Amino acid sequence: MNHLTRGDYAKAMGLLGHLCEQAGGLRAFAQHGVRALVDFVPAEFATLSVCELGTGHRQVVGLPGITLSRADIASFDRHFFSHPLVRYHGLQRGSGVCRLSDRLPLGEFRRSALYADHYRHIGIDRVIAMPLRSDGRVLVSFVLNRSRIDFSDRERDRLELLRPHLAHLYRACAARPVPPQRDPSSPTPAATHDALEFLPRTPWTERLTPREAEVLQWIACGKTDADVAALLGLSPRTVQKHLEHIYLKLGVETRTAAAMRAYARTSGMH
Repeated sequence: MNHLTRGDYAKAMGLLGHLCEQAGGLRAFAQHGVRALVDFVPAEFATLSVCELGTGHRQVVGLPGITLSRADIASFDRHFFSHPLVRYHGLQRGSGVCRLSDRLPLGEFRRSALYADHYRHIGIDRVIAMPLRSDGRVLVSFVLNRSRIDFSDRERDRLELLRPHLAHLYRACAARPVPPQRDPSSPTPAATHDALEFLPRTPWTERLTPREAEVLQWIACGKTDADVAALLGLSPRTVQKHLEHIYLKLGVETRTAAAMRAYARTSGMH
């Protein structure tokens, strides 16, 4: 991820913090996610795409008022198994954010039946997909679409920075839907996920205990010490002690620096 800047990491953390605050059911996750992603990486529209690999059918969730017609969905399904990104992420189980142009040159894509039958009709020739789940039965991805200008290496790396964390949020929303009457200003109780899975696996984060990783995860999402204490069933003083250990292990002095170090995937981030 040599194309990323400190500003990219800071904006990514802000986006994750916002989505943690908004986390609810899967539809809310999809709608807040696509709205946040098109601000993070400009696109004409984005969707959460659910591809059923057994039936060759795709469902999409986007922003309210932005939908594909039944004809558009049917035209995609006709070429489901030949779609380069479905094949790469779903059938070949490729990992990582991928552009359509990474799998098929633009000229060849524009000569394909997939383009003629589907993408030309909706005015799109540039696509990038962020897989959140691929288990041989279903492929779930955030997909960003635009025309004329391809997604850059930096934009791909920006999305890759978010990918493991949005995958975790997707699983959390699927497993633990938030009751609709919950006050959105109050912390979500009983965080039970594996925070070492949520944080990037780097030489830095692997120094942390599972509890320290949980504390750092929520700090990176913008939570206060009091919020983290409520989330994890700890006292604020215990959270502060965990932070002291985190600072020592990561070689930093502030919570912001600790979060930046946790999200730094390259040796150039200090």
